[in-house]
Amino acid sequence: MRKTIEHIRSIAVAAAVIAVILLASWLYRSLSDARLEIGTDDGIGLTPTQIESIKAVGEWEFLSVSTEELVDTTRKRLFSDDQLVRIYYGTLRLGVNMKQVEPGWITQRNDTLFLTLPKVGLLDRDFIDEARTKSFFESGTWKAEDREALYRHAYRKMIAHCLTPDNLRTAEDNARESFRLLLRSMGYQKTVIKFEK
Repeated sequence: MRKTIEHIRSIAVAAAVIAVILLASWLYRSLSDARLEIGTDDGIGLTPTQIESIKAVGEWEFLSVSTEELVDTTRKRLFSDDQLVRIYYGTLRLGVNMKQVEPGWITQRNDTLFLTLPKVGLLDRDFIDEARTKSFFESGTWKAEDREALYRHAYRKMIAHCLTPDNLRTAEDNARESFRLLLRSMGYQKTVIKFEK
């Protein structure tokens, strides 16, 4: 009986040794095939949070144009003419309103981002600084409607002088560069940026 217990013990020890050898062999083969690779995954796109943070910028100014306009009006009288001459100052801010982006305004193909931004335009329609408006010359009596007509005339002249194709193109160029820098800081090196027509 004693020999039987010793025999069973030696069989158990042998089986345990064989199991350990088989396990060690399996682990060696598994680990020798494993490799550690470090790389980048260009398939990861912009997250919805990143897209919303870009849209949350709202109005983004890319060109500011300061201007002044001298406007006048004359009213004919029998013996003398009444004249009103005023100087208006204003700053027109050109840029894009990110709240106006269309669905699908930003897409990714491979490692390139494609953006379609809203059309560059005037961000603030109330651009005349009335506190700086001066009467350059005034003769006769003028009503509030006369001054309002002069204001509207100055407004139209400022729009015509400042919303030029050159200024709009400069604002677009500034927008492209600003968005490239923003997206580069987020890890996107290749971008194609265009504007809505």
